[in-house]
Amino acid sequence: MPEKTEPKTLIIVESPTKANTIKKYLPENCTVLASNGHIRDLPTKETGVDFNTFRPIYEIPASKKDVVSKLKSAVKNADLLILATDEDREGEAISWHLMQVLKPQIPHKRMVFHEITKSAIQKAMNETRDVNEDMVEAQEARRVLDRLFGFEISPLLWNKIGVNTLSAGRVQSPGLRLIVDREIDRINFRSSKYSDIKASGEKDGVPYEAKIVSLDGKKVVNSKEFFDETTGDIKKGENAILLDMAGAEKLLEELKGAALSVDSVTEKEVSQSPAIPFTTSTLQQEANRKLHMSSSETMRIAQHLYESGLITYMRTDSPTLSDEGTEAARTAAAALYGKDSLSPAPRRFKAKNSLAQEAHEAIRPSGAVFSKPEELNLPPRDRALYELIWKRTLACQMADCRKKQTSVRLSAETPSGRAEFSLSGTTTLNPGFVKAYYAGSDDPEAAAAGMMDIPLPPLAEGDKLTGAVFE
Repeated sequence: MPEKTEPKTLIIVESPTKANTIKKYLPENCTVLASNGHIRDLPTKETGVDFNTFRPIYEIPASKKDVVSKLKSAVKNADLLILATDEDREGEAISWHLMQVLKPQIPHKRMVFHEITKSAIQKAMNETRDVNEDMVEAQEARRVLDRLFGFEISPLLWNKIGVNTLSAGRVQSPGLRLIVDREIDRINFRSSKYSDIKASGEKDGVPYEAKIVSLDGKKVVNSKEFFDETTGDIKKGENAILLDMAGAEKLLEELKGAALSVDSVTEKEVSQSPAIPFTTSTLQQEANRKLHMSSSETMRIAQHLYESGLITYMRTDSPTLSDEGTEAARTAAAALYGKDSLSPAPRRFKAKNSLAQEAHEAIRPSGAVFSKPEELNLPPRDRALYELIWKRTLACQMADCRKKQTSVRLSAETPSGRAEFSLSGTTTLNPGFVKAYYAGSDDPEAAAAGMMDIPLPPLAEGDKLTGAVFE
């Protein structure tokens, strides 16, 4: 009896990197080729939309002729075709275009996965589906809108700004309007000046610095929140005093040698929860803040990390972690910081925006066991972005950061009335997730060590503070 042979299977993905990564998880009967993105698109020098039916008019660019020819030859030699492009609108459209151009006469399936690991690839091979026509039509609608809204506006941008790589479309056109509206706000903005006074000194060797908040029962203007941006005047309804330079200097003379009385000391314990796992937008924001990466650089590196099997799919609106991701994060955090560092129960996350597309989970290290950054042979920028994702994922399953906040009110009597000052301090009781990651901080280790705390001297209601310097 002849041996049963496995069908020659052709798998098409978008990129050569992705092809090379998944090859090692597939049997020998599988050939993996890359389409290098879309194999056909709208023409570059005309709208490419039938204005009567709004149907797009596609063409195969000259740069993709060889790719198409290679894929057609591969299909003829295959018994089964599997389309393994990304599971988003763009990826679905790439698979649909491949079907339209290749016209396979062999069985064909759609395969999707959100991370490139052995288990994920094998699971995807067993759970194939058809091309999702709704997602394809959604992508087509977006492209048509881009052309209808932006094709005539793009040349205007090139002429006015002088950069012919800029384009306008369904997003860029409203975005341009937002910029114009903001510029109008800037033109209408009126600036104002104010002066304030601070008192500094020390008690029991611990320094303090307080800021004036009121004089003779009226608030002292000490921040931009008091002003109307369009007029530059104090907002209506604010019972506030605006200290100009002369008024501030007069009050400083009156405060010379004055003793400060401690009117009140208020303490409260506060807790802060860790940031949610990364979505596409929050990853771009945090990479810009901490790593000084542009959005395009962030997404380029994230794409490479994904295709190398190191992170889950990087285009997602969802902060949700799978059960596997949650358990992997808790295991890694416990190993590094101890079981006491974990939140009492696994944290679950859900997008706040009801319109968020949650087909994929959050961006996290792939697999059931996270690779440590130092274990990976990556270029410095790639490793930095991976480490950012790794830290944030661990932190989301760790305990809250608990702090004690202390607010103190001081006062001094002057001929102009009673001057009140305020100071506040914080003391970390339990750093919790800050051991791993602090959103918006460039130095989480310093935060964990208490460097972000603001210590106050021991103060009690009724204490007198002498020797303060007013300036």
